Amino acid sequence: MSMYGRSDDDWAQLVDAGSKFLVERAQLRKVTTYTEMNSVLARRTGLPSFDFERADERAAMGHLLGLVVDRDYAESGLMISALVHYLGANDAGPGFYVLAHQLGLLPKGSSAMAKLEFWIGQVNTLHERHARS
Repeated sequence: MSMYGRSDDDWAQLVDAGSKFLVERAQLRKVTTYTEMNSVLARRTGLPSFDFERADERAAMGHLLGLVVDRDYAESGLMISALVHYLGANDAGPGFYVLAHQLGLLPKGSSAMAKLEFWIGQVNTLHERHARS
């Protein structure tokens, strides 16, 4: 079954490469952008990059980040996608907060300040968890 025009094998490669890249960013105590992640995924997998000019391709990147969180969450209890934000912004995308609510990590209707504090807490905890000594 393919989603967003990509095969199951493509998704498996993207999840693996995305997970590894985000752990590397956490080890360096850094965050990344959707744009940088998109470029890294295309380079590391050889698969076409996501076209952010198209709504379905933006949704596909969101789907990928959800899969990456699913892979890591059971072990870490953290949302590693917190490390991905918009270019020129200092915040996670709206899908991050939707998923946080679905996971029971953030109450529905949380204020902008509560969301920001949650996101910062996730980033800081991910950095601590993966920091190189």
